[in-house]
Amino acid sequence: MRRFAGLIDAFARAEGPPPQTLGAFFRWALSGAFRWLSVAALLSALVGTLEVVTAILLGKVIDAALASGPEVFWDQNLMLLILAAGFFLILRPLAFGASSTANSVLVAPNVNPLVLTRLHRWTLGQTVSFFDDDFAGRIAQKQMQAARAMTDVAVEVINVVFFALASLVGSVLLLTSINGSIAVALAVWLVVYLLLIRWFMPRIRERSKARAGTRAMVSGQVVDTITNIKTVKLFAHAEHEDRAAIGAISEFRDRALDFGLLSAGFRLTLMTVAGLLPVALIGGTLWLWSRGLASPGDIAAAGTISIRIAQMTGWVSFTLMAIWANIGEVEDGMRTLTPRHRLDQPNAPKGLDGRKDIAFDHVSFGYGRDGNGIEDINLTIKPGEKIGIVGASGAGKSTLVALLLRLYDVEKGAIRIGGQDIREASEEDLRRQIGMVTQDTAMFNRSSRDNILYGRPDATEDDLIAAAKRAEAHDFILGLEDHKGRRGYDAHLGERGVKLSGGQRQRIALARAILKDAPILVLDEATSALDSEVEAAIQTALDQVVEGKTVLAIAHRLSTIARMDRIVVLDAGRIVETGTHEELLDLNGPYAGFWARQTDGFAA
Repeated sequence: MRRFAGLIDAFARAEGPPPQTLGAFFRWALSGAFRWLSVAALLSALVGTLEVVTAILLGKVIDAALASGPEVFWDQNLMLLILAAGFFLILRPLAFGASSTANSVLVAPNVNPLVLTRLHRWTLGQTVSFFDDDFAGRIAQKQMQAARAMTDVAVEVINVVFFALASLVGSVLLLTSINGSIAVALAVWLVVYLLLIRWFMPRIRERSKARAGTRAMVSGQVVDTITNIKTVKLFAHAEHEDRAAIGAISEFRDRALDFGLLSAGFRLTLMTVAGLLPVALIGGTLWLWSRGLASPGDIAAAGTISIRIAQMTGWVSFTLMAIWANIGEVEDGMRTLTPRHRLDQPNAPKGLDGRKDIAFDHVSFGYGRDGNGIEDINLTIKPGEKIGIVGASGAGKSTLVALLLRLYDVEKGAIRIGGQDIREASEEDLRRQIGMVTQDTAMFNRSSRDNILYGRPDATEDDLIAAAKRAEAHDFILGLEDHKGRRGYDAHLGERGVKLSGGQRQRIALARAILKDAPILVLDEATSALDSEVEAAIQTALDQVVEGKTVLAIAHRLSTIARMDRIVVLDAGRIVETGTHEELLDLNGPYAGFWARQTDGFAA
């Protein structure tokens, strides 16, 4: 069974980006699995055909019984009875078992991870602005929703639609063999049934799409609140968050009610239509029998078929409603996840060398609006040069670094490393050349070992511990223990490292950057959360770490960057001063003002 499950590669990569039309999106998401989906569909159709054979055998046995009489029935019809027993005890169970295995073992367990991994890979490649503009919980919900809905569509189309179509085709052929007019009655009923389906399904799809959108908003709202639960507690805003959640949940309830009302009307209408079928087929066959045009076995076969189809109608209608509802959810997920908010060009070249010079050539960026960015920045940083970046809040310091990391693309000008425009390089290739430690250090809810090894996953245990020691993190890591009893480097840190102090998180981030050993190092307030004693110890380690590297250091605490080779002062997105610490003090400009305020404050 497990070997059978492996026929579909559940983690195969898709060709190209996801399309933005529904049919093409399904083909992209399910590519590589269609051969085995077709096998599962054929097995389902075989099972549907066997349902018609059941009615034929029943009719044959009844006709044989009436023709033979009880005295000689067994003697004259032994082979027919053996055939019927073999059908019910061997062939039918084997066919149903094969179809069930194809759906439950081959299709369902593989389609969901196939679609989910493809959507997740695509989402990981989106730009930072894509995530900035949405809830993290909503994006995750859309991925899970689309994968689950597409799996349900695939399974139900195979399990129900192909089964039902085969049963209907076989039923028409059987009824034609009894009398053409009975087959026509079934065909007329089928047309009415399909017209009702055609009217209801687009409306169900639209209401399902609306319901899915509001459901994702509920997830986004709840996750946003939980992610910021400390802020909620500190400001005593549980009631405020409750009202926000109720607003989102109320909207979801309204859309769910719209969907429920339509689905209830759909079921009622189709079940009424389903009730017409046994009346028409059994009544019609009885009328033919009264005229000598049909046998009692024909009545039994027509009755079995009509009752089975009537019963199946409820099942099929419910499943079709679920399929179209799921298609609406797939569309909703597709609309959110497939836009091309991506930076990498197809086949972007690799081989960028971070040991070369960095040049900002007339760079401007304003997050798509005026202000809050940088304007006409010209700056060349030599290999191995240590640059300090200074300025008031909002001056553009972090924007400058974000553009170098290509979290955003410049709006004007260019950034080049070794003469190569970073927009023409692979994003991952660029970021492998840069190590970074930020003020707001993010940790995964994994172990200290996993978080530090994120800098270089193939590092040895000795390299890991050496990096932690250089970052003054080793001793406190040994004292960690989580709620599951894991200790030291194996203890998990909680979501975003919530179990650590700010200084501890920064030391683990420093260890991660030390382990990465990239030729360019960016320090964005890298020691802001440390006390003076720990900072002094780490500063010694940093002096060794930055040796031979190109360094960009952002700091409000000017004492940490006074020894840099050059200091760049930003104001309102522009460079207003550059020079060494001493040169800038002699200029008596903005930097000298910052320095005077800080030193006066310390003296006071």
